[in-house]
Amino acid sequence: MYNKKIKILCFLLFLFCYTAIWGGNMFVMISIMFSKLNEKPMYFFLNYLALSDLCYTSTLTPKLLTGLLKERNMISYTSCMTQLFTMHFFGGIEILILTVMAYDRYVAICKPLHYTIIMSRWRCHAMVAACCIGAFIHSFFQSFLVISLPFCGPNEMDHYFCDVYPLLSLACSNTYKVGFLVDANSGTMGLVTFMVLMWSYSFILYTIRVYPAESRGKALSTCCSHVTVVTLFFVPVLFIYIRPSVSYPEDKVFALFYTIIAPMFNPLIYTLRNMEMKNVMRQVWCNKLLLLEKES
Repeated sequence: MYNKKIKILCFLLFLFCYTAIWGGNMFVMISIMFSKLNEKPMYFFLNYLALSDLCYTSTLTPKLLTGLLKERNMISYTSCMTQLFTMHFFGGIEILILTVMAYDRYVAICKPLHYTIIMSRWRCHAMVAACCIGAFIHSFFQSFLVISLPFCGPNEMDHYFCDVYPLLSLACSNTYKVGFLVDANSGTMGLVTFMVLMWSYSFILYTIRVYPAESRGKALSTCCSHVTVVTLFFVPVLFIYIRPSVSYPEDKVFALFYTIIAPMFNPLIYTLRNMEMKNVMRQVWCNKLLLLEKES
């Protein structure tokens, strides 16, 4: 009975988080698409970040919620491999979109005279396409490593979604080489991307030190939002993927940060600290409410 109450409590908590993720990210996407902000590269990429957040968390949260309502949470081998692929695919897109957003801020602040040329619309579309291709290659390689393993041992996984390390513990063969390749793929990708992001924001902060106070404050506000998102997402990812291929019970807690908590807080971080975004959201949603009142 006690265990059932805990499950119901967790179900309500994660249902609230999932609803907040959908509501917040859809709110951001609609506000950008129905305003002139979509013409600006930063918000163009933010729109895709919100979309990737929705897709990313939707690969595992619905299964997590349904599992909490059942006595025994089960998933088929095919569904597990599909979840593994889609999770790494959309997670890879999110990581690469964050990198592109950092590059956009670098060009806007450090090379303002060339910004419109460098960040042209066709180039923005090309960057998003490159993010999708890069994420597909990463996810395909990650999934191929796991699919090639024989599974003939215990079939109970100590995790709430199908990830590489928990699956490696179920394989009935030596997984040292596969674990090393997983580290080289996910760990290196995450670490290199994080270092590039931190370097770019450090360079931006160094550049804006000579700006007037008003311009410096605006640039700092935008960069602080990006750094907060990057930290919230990358720190738990690096904790899990840059170490040897061993699964720990604490991994489930850290995984919550980049699978549920980060996608839930991203809309708040990008809107509450962005005056331009807040003004546009007021205009878009106030106009919609006025139209609804006229129709009624």
